Amino acid sequence: MKLTHALLISLLVPLFSGLAQNERRGTRLANSIAAIVEQKIITVEEVRRELQPFLPQIQADSKGDPRKFRQLIEEAEDQIIQNMTDDVLIVKQFYEDKGQIPPSFVDNEIEETIITRFDGKRPLFLEYLQSIGKTPEEYRVQVKEEIIVNYMRSKMRQNASVVSPVKIEKFYEDYKQEFHQEEAMRLRLIRFTKVADESEDVLTQLAEEVIEKLELGFAFDELAAKYSNDAKAKKGGDWGWVSRGSLIEPLSEKAFSLREGEYSEPIVIGNNLFILYCEEYRPEGYLELAEVRERIEDILISQMARESETRFLERLRRDGYVRRFN
Repeated sequence: MKLTHALLISLLVPLFSGLAQNERRGTRLANSIAAIVEQKIITVEEVRRELQPFLPQIQADSKGDPRKFRQLIEEAEDQIIQNMTDDVLIVKQFYEDKGQIPPSFVDNEIEETIITRFDGKRPLFLEYLQSIGKTPEEYRVQVKEEIIVNYMRSKMRQNASVVSPVKIEKFYEDYKQEFHQEEAMRLRLIRFTKVADESEDVLTQLAEEVIEKLELGFAFDELAAKYSNDAKAKKGGDWGWVSRGSLIEPLSEKAFSLREGEYSEPIVIGNNLFILYCEEYRPEGYLELAEVRERIEDILISQMARESETRFLERLRRDGYVRRFN
């Protein structure tokens, strides 16, 4: 017999109301009810199980402050309950839309779980189900509902996959400052470091040897890999894109005086001697719309998907039955 919401509440609330009244928020007993959604009960034990993987991060974020820890726990519990509530409503909507999931989808998902999480050993899988108080059939229902939720959420995101050029251009103009770039260069360098008993002449001779090979047309990255004492030597002395402010002044001044494809004369700083090479140069300014169009489109699609999902969930929450016990 299918219980009505009113009858379900009349049967359950007397059993748990005393517990709910005596328990402070966030310290519910494990056998009490966190929420009732439609005709499904979400227990505190289920919430705690979902919360478990997040505890190390919550502990780290609280930095030893018990109040902060409790606040973060309560916020996480609230979000988990909301997500679990939404999932129930999404599944309900799926069935109201006459949706169907082929049994093979569920079979494949369960088999994949047994292989990846339990090394293909079904007895270990069954032990796990026993430890969380679920029968194989109950777990099968859980997996099926997870597939449904993922499908429905994916469907919501697909509804927001087209962005008009006008929206992209408006976003670019509204947030143009986000696409500002500093003057920068793609820098390669070779560094020679003098050891305690070496004379400066040794570094000078090595530098002259490298300069001579550069003049003969040897590739800078090959010479860097062979001669440089720098940490990036194995990468051909590649320091990637650097701005003026990221280099010490003597190097910055020399580096940004180079044109693309040019290398510097040896630069002595303390016990080090440097040869710099400008592989690419990028002036300060704003990236053109054509350069960031795809990035903006991705941002807007994500934004539209979130808005679409929010509207969908708000309707489900408004039309569905939800009662939370705090």
